[in-house]
Amino acid sequence: MTRYLLDRWRFAVLGLLCCLSVSSVQAQAAPATDPSSLSQRLEPLFEILSARRSQFSVTVEGQLPIDGKVQSIQLRLTRHDDQSFDLEATHPEYAVSIRRRPDATAFALPKHGVVYIGSGTVDADDHLVPKAIVARLVGSGCSIAPYLAVLSSGDAKSTLSLLSNFVEIKRLDNAWTIGGDVRIDPMANDPNGLQVTSGDIQAAVRVGAPTAMLPIDAWPEMRVEAIDRKQLELHLARGARRAVEVLMPSAELTSPTEHPHRVEHGELRYVDGQRLVLLSGTPEQIGRAHGQLLREESQRCIDSVLYAFGTVQTVLTGRWFRDDLEKAYARLKPHIPADHLTETRALAQSLGQDPETLEALNVFPELFHCSGFAVFDSATTDGKLYHGRVLDYMTTIGLQDCATTFIVSVNGKIPFANVGYAAFTGSVSGMNDRAISLGEMGGRGEGQWDGVPMATLMRRALEECSTLPEVEQLWSESPRTCEYYYVFADGKTNEAVGVAATPESIQFIRPGEGHPLLGEGIPDALLLSAGGRLETLRSRVQQNHGQIDAEKAMWLMSRPVAMSSNLHNVLFVPANGLLYVANADHKHPAAERPYVRFDLKDLLKRAASDSKTVAER
Repeated sequence: MTRYLLDRWRFAVLGLLCCLSVSSVQAQAAPATDPSSLSQRLEPLFEILSARRSQFSVTVEGQLPIDGKVQSIQLRLTRHDDQSFDLEATHPEYAVSIRRRPDATAFALPKHGVVYIGSGTVDADDHLVPKAIVARLVGSGCSIAPYLAVLSSGDAKSTLSLLSNFVEIKRLDNAWTIGGDVRIDPMANDPNGLQVTSGDIQAAVRVGAPTAMLPIDAWPEMRVEAIDRKQLELHLARGARRAVEVLMPSAELTSPTEHPHRVEHGELRYVDGQRLVLLSGTPEQIGRAHGQLLREESQRCIDSVLYAFGTVQTVLTGRWFRDDLEKAYARLKPHIPADHLTETRALAQSLGQDPETLEALNVFPELFHCSGFAVFDSATTDGKLYHGRVLDYMTTIGLQDCATTFIVSVNGKIPFANVGYAAFTGSVSGMNDRAISLGEMGGRGEGQWDGVPMATLMRRALEECSTLPEVEQLWSESPRTCEYYYVFADGKTNEAVGVAATPESIQFIRPGEGHPLLGEGIPDALLLSAGGRLETLRSRVQQNHGQIDAEKAMWLMSRPVAMSSNLHNVLFVPANGLLYVANADHKHPAAERPYVRFDLKDLLKRAASDSKTVAER
């Protein structure tokens, strides 16, 4: 359901961009005189884009397939002046209205009967003032950014003439095709109406006169909640900007430029296209270096989680997402070690963010869902333990743009590898240099947050535990949150354990043991997943028992064991200190992407040698 809503949100953002954008450039109109021409049909939209029409109303009615089901959405945008607009987005299940006036902004959720209203000033950079909004909502991370200047500064005829140099524009009876995959049909009896079709996506677009401007507080039978206006507009603006980037990523995101560099206590490297960050020192030094090395990636992660996903969750629940996150964090904070808090605050300061933003962000892994396995001894070709970890969550919000493998050496603690994301200090997938590896799978019980955050507990195990019994003891003695399942492994002893944990209870499942949720036990194997994914994983392990090596272990995690939302896959070979990492991109889940090999022992040796060389200088 959340994925459906994310796609609708991004569709709504596209409608907002098409309808709301205005430019300070005043172009001279040069409309075609032939009413059957494409330029004449598009001219009303170009009058909007080039600021030649200051007041208007645009309606977009669209249908798009999501997971095999056609979804419908209607958008209506009315621009009243340079400071005011109304936007309504409706769907059979969800509805959103934004009403902006010079001195106040309202964000209404009719299905939940609540409207958030803020008054006063807005952020200097991130706000919803209609004038020149495209420059704020479409950045270099979006593929359409280079074309907006052309669209907003010209008329339909000259722009289409320019466009025809790059794509074919073809007339078909009373319709047109652009580039072969976009068809535009005029609407009968509506000179300002167009039907646009691209593949399975259809949209009817109409331009008309503005509707009446209603007062900001005219919301009959809806509960009004006050909210900080600066936070409200920043939240929506940054969420829209990030949604457009993820929907239409530019080469800046799909083929990012590699820029390895060093700072004090940290280094950014690239290995076969993947980011690798080495951090060492005190918690404060590590947090500061993290922010210096991954500034842009961290900001995109914040925008994805707090603003894009946050907007979706607000629409889904009717509750302001940031408030929910901060309430959760207030309950979790007493259980977070002081040195972790120090690192997070240093990271926030390095990024120029307030500490509360980074603290809230790091609660987000409480929502992850995944699969995992461990096979060893008779199940593998060489008897070594192979620990696979599948993270299935939220490729739709663009976390793949922030994917980073960290090698972390905190003074006085066990060094470890953490497969994660910029701006996250906790762990959901990791292995330390004592051959301990860990992966988790989310369950139910969201809201049970009077305990140690899952990602904090995972990191504590990596930097504190040298044996499997020590990991089990940490989980048994710590107050826990929600419902989680885990696979823990020790490459020194070829041991693994599955864990089913809730705040009230904890159960350890040994390899070969049967379980009501996992089926009959398989010798020297421990499998953790659900539904059809578990059935496929069990079948693959049984059919290949005794023949599993690193390559086949990676294959075990391929689709459909990994879901379409598969964000990263990791294969740990803890006895050798090796991990193989695959990250999703904007077109493929991680399971369909190449794995990159990292040698934890070698990386730690090189990092220590580099640090010694720097110190001697």
